[in-house]
Amino acid sequence: MSSICFYFQVHQPFRIRNYSFFDIGQSHFYEDERANREIMNKVADKCYLKTNRKMLELIKRHEGKFRISYSISGTAMEQFEKYRPDVLQSFIDLAETGCVEFLAETYSHSLSFIFSREEFKRQVEKHGAMIKKYFNQVPKVFRNTELIYNNELAAYIESLGYKGQVCEGVDWKLNGRTPNYVYRPAGCNTMKVLLKNHRLSDDIAFRFSDRGWAEWPLTVDKYKQWVHAVAGNGETINLFMDYETFGEHQWESTGIFEFLDHLPAAVMSHPDFDFKTPSEVIDAYPARDVYDVHDFTSWADTERDLSAWLSNSMQNESIRRIYSIEKDIKEYGGPELLNVWERLQTSDHFYYMCTKFWNDGDVHKYFSPYDSPYDAYMYYMNVFSDLECQLKDRIKKVKAKAVVRKVEIEMAGERTRKKRQLREVPSLL
Repeated sequence: MSSICFYFQVHQPFRIRNYSFFDIGQSHFYEDERANREIMNKVADKCYLKTNRKMLELIKRHEGKFRISYSISGTAMEQFEKYRPDVLQSFIDLAETGCVEFLAETYSHSLSFIFSREEFKRQVEKHGAMIKKYFNQVPKVFRNTELIYNNELAAYIESLGYKGQVCEGVDWKLNGRTPNYVYRPAGCNTMKVLLKNHRLSDDIAFRFSDRGWAEWPLTVDKYKQWVHAVAGNGETINLFMDYETFGEHQWESTGIFEFLDHLPAAVMSHPDFDFKTPSEVIDAYPARDVYDVHDFTSWADTERDLSAWLSNSMQNESIRRIYSIEKDIKEYGGPELLNVWERLQTSDHFYYMCTKFWNDGDVHKYFSPYDSPYDAYMYYMNVFSDLECQLKDRIKKVKAKAVVRKVEIEMAGERTRKKRQLREVPSLL
């Protein structure tokens, strides 16, 4: 038996406005409200609502045999709540079918595991509570930001009680093996890892409308043959992609929705193929080998590493600075500044600062709301400077209050001592 495991990333960041040096100390409103609303509305109409309706239709049409999974970031959920509650309701409708699994991740789509285990755990727990609140599920499988992964992360995720993780099937880590089996992370005892089949995933996510591609146009019959060819040489074909593939990256005019409409029936026309969620794949198939990854990998760019976020001095300085205030922000910042700090950890901010060229650079430019990586860095650091000033001001006020309180306690103690002494002095009368 072979299973198709569909996983979709759903994420939207809170983009920073063009926050200038002269705004520091004058305005504490950092986000581009207009851009965030407009982008959410555009993607909601072109992708989220249409695709969710199609997914719900496919689940009903195939009587629950079509099964899918999502990882929705906390920042995306907050924007659904704020701008498009109809999108949130459409995901709730999918959850109620019992055919959809929601995965765990960091709440703000952050790189926190690399810089702070304490913050990483806090965000994972916060995200899990959100999934439980809206979808009545306790996540059992973890998806780290942009499929960032290594052995150390897998061991930590296992210690948190998760039974599986999804990540990129990196060719040079597989060393000629197929990603179409379940693997055991090196150093783990029970947890399993599902590896993205990047060729079959990217045929849909990136190459579907590429007229220069030798296999264009991609038809359901052609894709079905590629999938069925795995029979006997794999137990799970993990198709991982951005949900915006449908309608946003691949426009409706490309035929992407018609392709999706006919794909489940075509796949299941072979008696040995079905659809499973990540948890179902993990439960159904044993780990066939060990996946050993010492250095961090991801699904981003041709390098499949951390260079999309940490390849130049701007990225490294800004992310170092934001984590440098963690202790103080948690002790003195209060819920308001903690929320700002959390959103500033979102990986997209550092992605926009990337200075790569050629194809990878074009992808970064496509997603960035800024004219250049240098603008992204400048606005981010201006925001950070204002946040740091606010934090320092709060620390001064808290410490000043503590000093006053200490003096008040000491004075109260002195008054009590004097009263006691007066009571103990014999009356001269």
